[in-house]
Amino acid sequence: MDGTQIKPTAVNLVLLGPPGAGKGTQARKLEEAFDLKQLSTGDLLRAAVAAGTEAGLAAKAVMERGDLVSDDIVIAILRDRLSDDDCAGGVIFDGFPRTTVQAGALDELMSETGQTITAAISLEVDDAAMIERISGRYTCSACGEGYHDSFKTPAKEGVCDNCGGSDFKRRADDNAETVAQRLKAYHADTAPLIAYYADQQVLQGVDAMQPIDAVENDLKAIVQTALA
Repeated sequence: MDGTQIKPTAVNLVLLGPPGAGKGTQARKLEEAFDLKQLSTGDLLRAAVAAGTEAGLAAKAVMERGDLVSDDIVIAILRDRLSDDDCAGGVIFDGFPRTTVQAGALDELMSETGQTITAAISLEVDDAAMIERISGRYTCSACGEGYHDSFKTPAKEGVCDNCGGSDFKRRADDNAETVAQRLKAYHADTAPLIAYYADQQVLQGVDAMQPIDAVENDLKAIVQTALA
């Protein structure tokens, strides 16, 4: 194997979870703790387009037509990214795969360098609690500091603790009805993927309704076991 390929001992994770489950937060913590690289397909697409790679140019043409980028293009972009040296310690796939077809294509891609998916980790949530968690969140318009109606309000009402700003905003899609619809769609779309990884005996579940530190500890334990 040459120096651009992933080491066989790399830990490769698929992180599954609905919007608001904390995938991004936990992926960053795992990156720091284990020298893994979070690979968000949205970020990779934008980077490939900006860099003008062959796969990026193909993606740009599709997006300019208003169409969805094909699985083949996404896999090509992932192949390019996985060859980078900073992915040698392992990666965290965030936002891909979303279907069993994509999961199969990802397995084939990993096998090109003698790799497999170490664990597919499902961040499990209580839908009713998630609706409250997401629909109650808002941010300071000036500095981006995050708040919540129930869990984290400014020390002084209407004034940002971080910058003193008084203008706050909420995402238009962070309302209870929309969040409920997104969760329903997530469960419907992800159920076959959960079964796929369960059949491969790499599926692990983590209670994402725990405090952030507890979720982090559970995730780290999975990685540490894989490295042992």
